[in-house]
Amino acid sequence: MMKKEYDLASMKSRKNPYASKLKKSVTIRMGEDVIVYFKNMSEETGIPYQSLINLYLRDCVAHHRTIDLKWQESR
Repeated sequence: MMKKEYDLASMKSRKNPYASKLKKSVTIRMGEDVIVYFKNMSEETGIPYQSLINLYLRDCVAHHRTIDLKWQESR
């Protein structure tokens, strides 16, 4: 049977040992139109735009999406 109240004041806090492995800070250059797109989506959803970008890229990884680059031949 669980107590209705617990005294958490005496607990020692510690850092999550996995926190640093969850996300890594990087610097990336993106087009202004891409940033505006995700910032607008952020306002609609209430999710921070950087999280939305991460979710989108994670979806690409999960579904093994690749980009189809076709270069035009110069004449």
